[in-house]
Amino acid sequence: MKNFNRRNFIKKTGLSAASLYMASNLACSEEYETTTSGGSYMGDFAAPKLKTVRIAIIGLGARGSGHAKQLAAIEGTEIVALSDLYEDLVDRSVSLCAESGTGRHQSISRYYGDENQWEKMLIEVKPDAVIIATNWNNHAKMAIESMKQGAHAFVEVPIAVTLEEMWEIVNTSEQTQKHCMMMENVNYGREELLYLNLCRKGVIGDLLHAEAAYIHELRFQMEEQERGTGSWRTHHYAKRNGNLYPTHGLGPVAQYMNLGRSEDQFSSIISFSSPAKGRKLYAEKNYSKDHKWNALDYQGGDLNTSIIKTNLGRTIMIQWDETSPRPYTRHNLLQGTKGILAGYPTRVALEGGVPGATENHHSWAEGEKLEALYEQYEHPMYKRLGVLAKKMGGHGGMDFMMLYRIIECLREGKPLDQNLYEGCFWSAVSPLSEASVAKGGMPQQFPDFTRGFWNKTNPLSIIS
Repeated sequence: MKNFNRRNFIKKTGLSAASLYMASNLACSEEYETTTSGGSYMGDFAAPKLKTVRIAIIGLGARGSGHAKQLAAIEGTEIVALSDLYEDLVDRSVSLCAESGTGRHQSISRYYGDENQWEKMLIEVKPDAVIIATNWNNHAKMAIESMKQGAHAFVEVPIAVTLEEMWEIVNTSEQTQKHCMMMENVNYGREELLYLNLCRKGVIGDLLHAEAAYIHELRFQMEEQERGTGSWRTHHYAKRNGNLYPTHGLGPVAQYMNLGRSEDQFSSIISFSSPAKGRKLYAEKNYSKDHKWNALDYQGGDLNTSIIKTNLGRTIMIQWDETSPRPYTRHNLLQGTKGILAGYPTRVALEGGVPGATENHHSWAEGEKLEALYEQYEHPMYKRLGVLAKKMGGHGGMDFMMLYRIIECLREGKPLDQNLYEGCFWSAVSPLSEASVAKGGMPQQFPDFTRGFWNKTNPLSIIS
């Protein structure tokens, strides 16, 4: 932001530099590397180059098996071990790796049968990187142990469930100097990359407000009763009341706004939930009275709406609903002083109009009218990898592009596109929203996982 920056904001609101320092830079010092964890700050961390990335994967359901197949196809990888509770899932992924990797993954160690096999795998195989695609409650402990055993950890969303777990992940990463990245695949969508580029080039001016969501009706997952996502996620819906899955919508807009990276920071959140109706009605309609789903007391509201306030006073509305019958959307809206970007469908309106498409900001440029905008502002990384990513698949190619970039950064010794602290900030919405809902919408303060170093962390650049 050129004019509406942090210093001007402080002057305009009457906050002193000293008071803002106390609020957001609690542990900041002139020595960039020192943290109170006893380790080093990981904001722009780049690990030593790896010629070949030796990969182990924990959890081989739909996500884990997809990652195995795609990683096996990327140059410079070696899938060295796979772990799951179930032997058939391990065997399936071993076969996928062999087929996808053109003969490069023929000696994969297999671990299955009990809940401790993944730990045995880490000790015996000593991988360079571990992909964690298990149920949410296991993410933190598996990431922490992976780093302690000398591996970089890559965790499916969310990075952890509680704030305490997030702090332990931060401390372990800083102490071990190992990456811990939450794998937010939506940041690699074509629309999201386009909007990032438009924001970086100042096309919509100074950023004021964003809207992000994960609206995805997933009641059918309740059919997965013994194993699979529904077998464990349904219990979260019953016990927790807040936004349990915020990062798909929030991740991209947080990077548009440079939150936690030099320009601005998460400050507080308020949250409200609708009544909890849909899951109970669905269970009553589809299962017998004595079924375990009808024995649950569903406490989580069907729709949660939260509002985040940043240090600069910018706002983000974030919503979550996996229950209501409605079309899928992530919103992906960003309002600036010169125009607006919006998703579902992709639309752009600019003051003075979108060249070649509209005359003023009272009309949307969408559909074919956006072709010239894509031609001028298509993200260079999408230009380089988009065709290959769409061919390889995974949510339209965003999964493959994310995995490709992880391997590329590890092999070239570059900082990752998403750092440790971003995964924690984005995931922290869940426990903070639960606390706010429980207290009638009272504001909850974000912890500063960077301990004040966020304002020395480089913004995510436009990667070619």
